[in-house]
Amino acid sequence: MLTGGLLTLVTVPFGGRHRLDSVTRWTGSWLPGSDWGNTGPPNAPAGYPGERLGLPEQGAGSVAGIGRRVSAFGLDLLISAVLAGMFTAPRLPENWSLLAWVLLTVVPTAAFGMTPGMTALGVRVARLDGRTFVGLPRALLRTVLLFFLVPAVITDTDRRGLHDRATGVIVLRYRGGQ
Repeated sequence: MLTGGLLTLVTVPFGGRHRLDSVTRWTGSWLPGSDWGNTGPPNAPAGYPGERLGLPEQGAGSVAGIGRRVSAFGLDLLISAVLAGMFTAPRLPENWSLLAWVLLTVVPTAAFGMTPGMTALGVRVARLDGRTFVGLPRALLRTVLLFFLVPAVITDTDRRGLHDRATGVIVLRYRGGQ
């Protein structure tokens, strides 16, 4: 990254194109609620999460709410603890529940775009580039970042956490209703 005056040359990893961004836009991309990736006029407020990405406001295909996401995460943790406990009973599962959670998160997300908790709550992980499968590398990186929790808490106006932005995915609802 080269800085000069009010503009910054941003080097994009993995063969992406270089681009010029303002310094405030670059630093703002790491702050919650920032308008990083806004394709509209500068400082234009988003009407609803996912609007800039062309997603519907409600129902199937809309951005999943924080409550559903947190509930799905909690349900996955509970399922992992129960599964690990079945194999270690009568002792507590200790770190085996962490291994169960990683497997329960990475494999289904890579193959189907959703964990058991997400399936129960009607949400799924989708790639922004339109490809069908999330894939193992993205699912693994997303799970590692999710483990630290902080990347999931820092979100933008489209409710995408740092772990979602780093892997180029978004969590959507796949069932209608409220």
